Amino acid sequence: MRQEPEWRRRPLMRAPQSLATARAQASEPARGSELAQASESVEPSEPAERTAPLEPEPPAPPAPLAPPEPLIPLLSSPSAALAALKTEIGPACTRCKLHALGRTQVVFGVGNPQADLMFVGEGPGADEDIQGEPFVGRAGQLLTKIIEAIGLRREDVYIANVIKCRPPGNRNPEPDEVAQCEPFLFRQVDMVKPKVIVALGKFAAQCLLRSTEPITRIRGKEFKYRESILMPTYHPAYLLRNPSAKRDVWEDMKRVRAILGRE
Repeated sequence: MRQEPEWRRRPLMRAPQSLATARAQASEPARGSELAQASESVEPSEPAERTAPLEPEPPAPPAPLAPPEPLIPLLSSPSAALAALKTEIGPACTRCKLHALGRTQVVFGVGNPQADLMFVGEGPGADEDIQGEPFVGRAGQLLTKIIEAIGLRREDVYIANVIKCRPPGNRNPEPDEVAQCEPFLFRQVDMVKPKVIVALGKFAAQCLLRSTEPITRIRGKEFKYRESILMPTYHPAYLLRNPSAKRDVWEDMKRVRAILGRE
């Protein structure tokens, strides 16, 4: 039987380690001990103090409101209310086209701010446009005589118009002009608070009553208007052209006098 070579029978021996590997292994325990000692010598730092979250600052209190403007047209005397309304309209109103059609000035109204009797016409004529006061021409002079005939003076009543600027050629006011101006008349009525309103002529009567009835059918009739009694009658200018109608107006004014309790 053949014997195995000697090199086959010897136990395998490990290959010798290199010098660098041996040195590295030798230094392992020392390095581990150094790390352990270093970790033991470092004291754990105290955790950072936690800061509470910042709370939002409360909002600043609102600034005090300014006191409201006084309600002059409603809360003070009729005289002051009318003066405030006249200022509001202004001396050179441009709310409608009449300001560009030859009018001279705004004709506001005149008379006693606390009158029991108020007359309303349709609009200023040439004399009124010049003087700035309603009913100062020939028709106005006749109106003054009518007022005196029932025992009053012109300064005892209040006189105004539906529109406050003269239409060219004394034509009737147009719907857009009335729409801009009549709210001021309504406010005048509410400020004066007359017992009786006499609407002079067809235009003023139809405007106030929102009616298309002819003046001949509504003249002398009593209508409830706001807090007043409204009575239409003929315009003084119509009486100048038709003197026979003065008798009808006189009958109307006697009824007005009775309503006012002056009989």
